[in-house]
Amino acid sequence: MKKAKIFYFKLQNEQTKEEKLKWFERTKFEDIPFEHIAPDIKSNWINLTDQDTTQDYESFILLLDKKLKKKNASQSIFELFSRGIETGSDEWVYDLSSKNLSQKIRFFIDIYNHSIEVKNYDFRIKWNSSLKIHAENKKHLTYRDNLIVRATWRPFTSKYLYVEKPLNHRLTQNHYEMYGFSPILKGENYVICCTDAGTQSPFMVIATQYIPDLHLVGTAAQCLPLYRYDENGTRIDNITDWGLTQFQTHYKSPRPADTPLVKGGRGDQISKLDIFHYTYAVLHHPAYRSKYELNLKREFPRLPFYPNFHQWVNWGKALMNLHLNYEIIEPYGLTRSQLKSKTTPKPKLKADKTKGIIILDENTQLIGVPAIAWEYKLGNRSALEWILDQYKEKKPRDPTIREKFNTYKFADYKEQVIDLLQRVCTVSVKTMEIIQQMPDTVEHQG
Repeated sequence: MKKAKIFYFKLQNEQTKEEKLKWFERTKFEDIPFEHIAPDIKSNWINLTDQDTTQDYESFILLLDKKLKKKNASQSIFELFSRGIETGSDEWVYDLSSKNLSQKIRFFIDIYNHSIEVKNYDFRIKWNSSLKIHAENKKHLTYRDNLIVRATWRPFTSKYLYVEKPLNHRLTQNHYEMYGFSPILKGENYVICCTDAGTQSPFMVIATQYIPDLHLVGTAAQCLPLYRYDENGTRIDNITDWGLTQFQTHYKSPRPADTPLVKGGRGDQISKLDIFHYTYAVLHHPAYRSKYELNLKREFPRLPFYPNFHQWVNWGKALMNLHLNYEIIEPYGLTRSQLKSKTTPKPKLKADKTKGIIILDENTQLIGVPAIAWEYKLGNRSALEWILDQYKEKKPRDPTIREKFNTYKFADYKEQVIDLLQRVCTVSVKTMEIIQQMPDTVEHQG
């Protein structure tokens, strides 16, 4: 059988839809300047990667191995991995206010239980497939206050989440393994969340200590916990023994003079926590993310061995401390400017990056945001812009939420948001200071 030949042509991205359609209307098929394409070694035929770059990337260590399901069988750094929670009913089970969330859930459960009794779905609440199965089995629900927990909703924005399993479409065994095998999901853990493979969104990564939402990184988030828990609640290292061996062997002493571990360091002293911090640093490395940009869109990240291992560990630890502790870090000291004194100022929540200003509402601005703070980006937005977007007043999509529980007003959270922006401005500046210390090139040592 002969292999198919691939010919490809695309119009300029800058052209509008109408311009592209008109071009095809006036151009004969035989006049289209197709290009003959030879697929790369991974059978990709658009956005082709350099063969050497792909082979280089393939030589790195797998962070996770989706092909191997058996415990302790994976030749990857992390054993347990999971996407963030997919609730299927975000407006019902999440809220910035624990009080409002409690009221929503109580209403929801009352309607649900009544629906079981009358054997008819009441569509004033959201029915996902998991909840329907629960109802078909005639299982009632009881409201429990301790099922309201903190979750990381978006970068530097937490919300309260009601973690009753039937109300959350994809609250899985993996999530219970990550957070203590307890219904209240409050086991201590630290989790690296980054863009999953197969998306065209820019790669991004963020750490959290709370249970992460599926779209924490804007698109589907794949999460790598430091620990996992067994059914008895015993905490277990989630970094594999195989992964630890790879690092200890690679960095064992002596190493060549040009690839030191650290002055006086030995490879056998590397810990699993070191590898966790090293991973976080490498995933922030601009040169790594630039060189392997296309690989990161198609595959989950792989990890190279960099010289000066403990320097990367220290960078990763510093970054993680900043990102986990953003709520208690020292505020930056932006100047608060009072423009007017309207009783009910209209919320604005937008940034003027050129002038270094954050406009909160008609009355208030924050002045003096340093240019470097905007450079700390997670996807297409800076950390500060993520916060501004999450605290805007938005009309709920769900009609019942819109009618009965649409209590959010920016004015009620204004002081909290100002404090948060001040602290995340510090986080942004310090994050960029660390990132700018990283090498300009990828210096992988095979």
